[in-house]
Amino acid sequence: MRGLIPAWEAAGVVGRYTGLHALRHFYASWCINRKADSGLELPAKTIQARLGHSTIAMTLDTYSHLFPQEDAHAELAAAEKSLLE
Repeated sequence: MRGLIPAWEAAGVVGRYTGLHALRHFYASWCINRKADSGLELPAKTIQARLGHSTIAMTLDTYSHLFPQEDAHAELAAAEKSLLE
């Protein structure tokens, strides 16, 4: 951590999350971001599984602000549909 925090500060990546927990949120945002923005653009259910969340609601409650707004409703509908199947 001694080298990580100064690197974050130099890059201007200082927010409300600190320490190793910040890496988890970085990973989640990378999974969510569009490929055009250098992300993986994964479906919400895949992100749920990768993060180990017990429900899709937990994933979307925590990270829904990161999903593109025009896609947010489609992601939620797809996740709800997959739960019903």
